[in-house]
Amino acid sequence: MAVATIVGKILTCSGMRALWASAYTRGGLGPTSTRRSRKPTPRGRWSPARSVVPGLKQVVSKPSKLDAGRMPWTAPPITRQTAPYVAGERQMLEAWLDFHRQTLLSKCSGLTAEQLRQRAAPPSNLSLLGLIRHMAEVERGWFRRRVAGEDVGFLYSSEADPDGEFDHVGTAVAEQDFDTYIGEIELARQAAAGRGLDETFFHSHRNAQMSVRWVYVHMIEEYARHNGHADLLRERIDGATGL
Repeated sequence: MAVATIVGKILTCSGMRALWASAYTRGGLGPTSTRRSRKPTPRGRWSPARSVVPGLKQVVSKPSKLDAGRMPWTAPPITRQTAPYVAGERQMLEAWLDFHRQTLLSKCSGLTAEQLRQRAAPPSNLSLLGLIRHMAEVERGWFRRRVAGEDVGFLYSSEADPDGEFDHVGTAVAEQDFDTYIGEIELARQAAAGRGLDETFFHSHRNAQMSVRWVYVHMIEEYARHNGHADLLRERIDGATGL
């Protein structure tokens, strides 16, 4: 029976990276996995079994159907790290972005797939799983498609189905979507690595030159907005607050 283990590290003001997520398996905590060597992945796609980048160690297995009698998958626990009070601009931006990534995951921690799918604040169609799927699209779009110029498509939506990440959570596999989200964060780090904040790219839809700095600030703003949604959704689901 395949299990999922999510272990990550986050950038701190000293340049060291602290533990992001505890090793997690169905039914309890599992051992921390060792680092794997990274091999090329076709078309720049993330492969859970093959992709490890500095700052976010990812070790997961392929999702599978739950066997009868086994405990259901739940979203793993997350340890949030506080952003530094004094740091350089790039380090500060990366630390706050990581903090908000972790905050979204913390709002989901401990919930089952069915709870994550709940549209808990009707008539809104927002769900915690929908937010995870949406932010995977956002990470992919801004860092990989825009900043790095990669030719990558959408994960869950399309021009004909622009809200697919929110609309189709009823048939989504939560464990797989969490793995995809973590993978897109890794690939976003790769896309931004080595690019200065003043470096620019042309956004064809907005017909404008944009800087890497703008992308970081926008990502922090978008996470902050959706984490407010996640606060309300989580409280409606099980009453939990302050996560």
